[in-house]
Amino acid sequence: MDKREKITADTTIEEVVTRYPKTVSLFYKHGLSPIACGEPVWGTIRENAEQKGISARDLEALLQELNALIEKAGC
Repeated sequence: MDKREKITADTTIEEVVTRYPKTVSLFYKHGLSPIACGEPVWGTIRENAEQKGISARDLEALLQELNALIEKAGC
């Protein structure tokens, strides 16, 4: 993932939390556990959100907050 790319629903959770560790709390806030046994969860944000029954609107809110955080942090 290029630094200028936005996080999308098809971005893997592993990629996001590895590159931007400060995003972990946002995943938890939105009902997704991004880490299991000390390692990032596999699969895309969309796949994990669907497994947890997270609505499309809530998924979009998570993506907006993730992108705002990395933009604000200058990542």
